[in-house]
Amino acid sequence: MADLTTTRQRADLASRYRHVRSLTEVLAAPLSPEDQTVQSMPDVSPTKWHRAHTSWFFETFLLQPSLDRYRIFHPAYAYLFNSYYEGVGARYPRPRRGVVSRPGVHEVGQYRSHVDEGMGELIDGALAPATSELIELGLHHEQQHQELLLMDIKHVLSCNPLEPAYATLTFDAPRPARATAWIEHPGGLADIGHRGPGFGFDNEFPRHTVHLAPFAVAERPVTCGEWMAFIADDGYHRPDLWLSDGWTTAQAEGWESPHYWSRVVDDWWVFTLGGPQLVDPAEPVCHVSYYEADAFARWAGGRLPTEAEWETVADDGEPGGNFLDLSVLHPRPADGPTFFGDVWQWTSSAYSPYPGFHPAAGAVGEYNGKFMVNQYVLRGGSCVTPADHFRSSYRNFFPPSARWPFAGLRLARDG
Repeated sequence: MADLTTTRQRADLASRYRHVRSLTEVLAAPLSPEDQTVQSMPDVSPTKWHRAHTSWFFETFLLQPSLDRYRIFHPAYAYLFNSYYEGVGARYPRPRRGVVSRPGVHEVGQYRSHVDEGMGELIDGALAPATSELIELGLHHEQQHQELLLMDIKHVLSCNPLEPAYATLTFDAPRPARATAWIEHPGGLADIGHRGPGFGFDNEFPRHTVHLAPFAVAERPVTCGEWMAFIADDGYHRPDLWLSDGWTTAQAEGWESPHYWSRVVDDWWVFTLGGPQLVDPAEPVCHVSYYEADAFARWAGGRLPTEAEWETVADDGEPGGNFLDLSVLHPRPADGPTFFGDVWQWTSSAYSPYPGFHPAAGAVGEYNGKFMVNQYVLRGGSCVTPADHFRSSYRNFFPPSARWPFAGLRLARDG
C-alpha cells in the first residue's frame, strides 16, 4: 500500500488518537468496577461496555483488515461488544449488557491497551487516505461514546438511593431567569450541511439548498424558570398541548417534570453528575423529551425550529456555551445569546436523509443511515459533548420519548 500521508500527518493523527483514547479512561476513572458494570435500563450501556466497544471498533474495522501482524485479543469479544453492525456478525442483546460480569474492568483495560498497541503500529506505517479517514471516524465514534458514557452513568447513579455524585462540581446560587430576545430572519434560500475541510459524519452530507419562510428564533434555550411556569400552569395535565403519542407516553410513564427533577416541599431539586442540587431557574432546562419540548412550545405560543432554521441562524451566532469540561458537566445559565453547548436542542425535523445522501459501502455504512426513521434531530451540542467533536452541521438524533440525553429546546416562531 502506498504511503499517502506525511510524517507530520501521521504524528498529528497519533497524537489525536492518544488524546481521545486517554480521555475515555479519564472519564471512567472515578467509577468503581461495580459502577462500570451496572445497566439501569435497556438504553443505557455499562461504562466498561463503552470502553470495550470503542476498542472493538478499531479492532474490527482497522486492525484486522489492515495490520497483518495483528492478533485479536479474545474471539468472543466480537460477539460481546458489537453494537448494531449486522454486517460483521451476531451481537449480544443490548438489554442484557449489564449481566455480563466478565470480562471485568481490568480485562477491558488490557483489551484497550492491546488495541492501542496495534493502532500505534498501524498509524506509524503506510496509510492510504481511506485508512486515515476511517481512523478519524473511529475517533469521532469514541467521542460519541464519551458523551454516552456520561449520560448513561448519570442514569445509573440516579437510580441509587444514596444519590452518589460522579464528580465534585461547583454550582452558583440559583438566580432568576433573564428575559429572552428574538433573532429575526428574513427567510429565503439557504445552504445547510457540512462545509469546508474537516471531519463530518455521512448524515451531514451533501450540502444543499433549502427555502426558508421568514421566521424568528429565541437567542437562548428555554430555562428551568420558564419550565416551572409550564408546570405551574398544569402543562403536564393538559391534553390540548400534547401530540397524541406524547400524551399517551407521558400518562403511561407518569411524567410530571423533566427527568431527574423532584419536588421537596416547595423546592425543585435536580439530580446532577455532582449529586442533587436546587434547580437554578436561569439555567437551560435539560432532560426533556421531544414530546415535552413540543408541548412546551405550544403552551408558550411558539414552536420548535426546523433544523434548517437552527443551522442557518447558528452559523452566524457566537460560539458560547459549555462543552465537556470535568469541572462543569451540567448546563449553566447563558450570559448572552448562545446556540452551542450546555443542552442539545430538539428541532421539529424528523431524522431523514439529505437529498442525494448515500451511505458508505460495507458495514461502516450502517453507522447512521439505517436509523433514519422514527427519530428527531437535535442540534447544538451539550455540556458533555467534546468541543473538538462538534460543528454547526452536526445532526444528533433520538426517539421522541428519550429523556436521558442532555436535551432541551429553543423556541421559534413564524416571521
